[in-house]
Amino acid sequence: MKAEWESAGELPASDAAGWAAREGQRARTRSRSSARPTGATARSNRFLARVLGVLAAIGMFISVALVVPVTSLSSLAGPGGVLTAIGRVTAMSGTYLLLVTLLLIARIPAVERAIGQDRLVKLHRQLGPAIIGLISVHVVAVVLGYAAQVSAGPWHELVILATTFPGMMLAVAGLGLLFLAAFTSYRYVRRHMKYETWWAVHLYTYLAVALSIPHQVLTGVPFMGHPLAMAWWLSLWFATAGAVIVYRWGLPIARSFQHKVTVHSVEEEAPGVVSVTMTGRDLHKLEASGGQFLHWRFMKRGMWWQAHPYSLSAVPTTNRMRITVKDLGDHSNSLAAIKPGTRVAIEGPYGAFTHHARHTDQVVLVAAGVGVTPVRALLEDLPRHVDVVAILRGASRRDLVLRDELAHLVGERGGQLHELIGPRSHARLDEQGLAELVPDIAARDLYVCGPSGFMQGVIAAARNLGVRGERIHHEDFAF
Repeated sequence: MKAEWESAGELPASDAAGWAAREGQRARTRSRSSARPTGATARSNRFLARVLGVLAAIGMFISVALVVPVTSLSSLAGPGGVLTAIGRVTAMSGTYLLLVTLLLIARIPAVERAIGQDRLVKLHRQLGPAIIGLISVHVVAVVLGYAAQVSAGPWHELVILATTFPGMMLAVAGLGLLFLAAFTSYRYVRRHMKYETWWAVHLYTYLAVALSIPHQVLTGVPFMGHPLAMAWWLSLWFATAGAVIVYRWGLPIARSFQHKVTVHSVEEEAPGVVSVTMTGRDLHKLEASGGQFLHWRFMKRGMWWQAHPYSLSAVPTTNRMRITVKDLGDHSNSLAAIKPGTRVAIEGPYGAFTHHARHTDQVVLVAAGVGVTPVRALLEDLPRHVDVVAILRGASRRDLVLRDELAHLVGERGGQLHELIGPRSHARLDEQGLAELVPDIAARDLYVCGPSGFMQGVIAAARNLGVRGERIHHEDFAF
């Protein structure tokens, strides 16, 4: 790798200003870190996460409670009354959770910092089955309830509802799109799909929500003649739509125009691994921390319509930033052929895999394969007084991506670097291996990045060695 990412003193004169600005920024960051007690940012983020959770619970309570004014004892006692009430409750709760899942992935900066995008995506996935279940119960309960009221068969009543009630055909189409998104979210299905296909299918979730609104407003009994309920739900829909428009589209477009990022060079780091260096304007104003990632949209034929998440492999300077990517699919494979001068649209930075999350001044950084990219940037961004132990894992020496750079950064601060090379059966990073390499691991923060199975094994071993859960930090970008 070129020396420009190793030491400021070896840089060409043309890059000296960028690196000087970077060093000044890092000095200011360290000053702020020293002034603030260790772990204060993490505690603040946990508090904000709890507040958001409480607000979400209150919102769910209000949404369901709005069904009460249209539910009387006499209506419950009538034919199909209980089923109809169940249908209304599940409709409200399912729709509310659907809006919550959209807000979870709306890339709202404060929420991203407090929780981390990988955890937001995980929660988004976990809520998916509940939403599908609630909406399915809504459909079945309402059809059976209405059928009981008019003494008709359920299939006949389903056809009547779908073809004669205002906005119902749009709702049916939206339900189909929602089921399609849910089906493609199952792990087995995702494994057999290209990321590009999965991403395109999930865009239809927004359309599914939009198509469901007319039937709720036009036929939903809790809305008809109840302005408070109507105002509540309209505010939820508009707030969700506003957040998506502003943070998923508006802010990325504004930042892309502001920073004018273009590809500077593409270099091979290892077989199937390339570093893409980009230039831009005032990149330090992104305030990206080491360990974070952005969504990148390379403006060339066949690639411009999709954005992919890649970690920064170096902290941005005033005019340069870099990602290091392994060939894992069509998009990452195409990066090797990107031409200098290609425009790049950016979205981010995102992620809580940063030094701000640590609780101590002692850390252990563990990386396998291309998982070293956020670890390398994180190491560069750590305050100088933090004691570091770094562990690199690879099947062969060539799998230790960015090894020389990481060794330089560790040596510069007087830390320890361990390299585990060979088959997993011989170079194990289990409980015993971690204890031998890092005897005081229980007193440290652990940062780990790599394949999911590798991370799960390291995290399990660390927990058994006494590392508390809040001191374990990882990012999982698997879709």
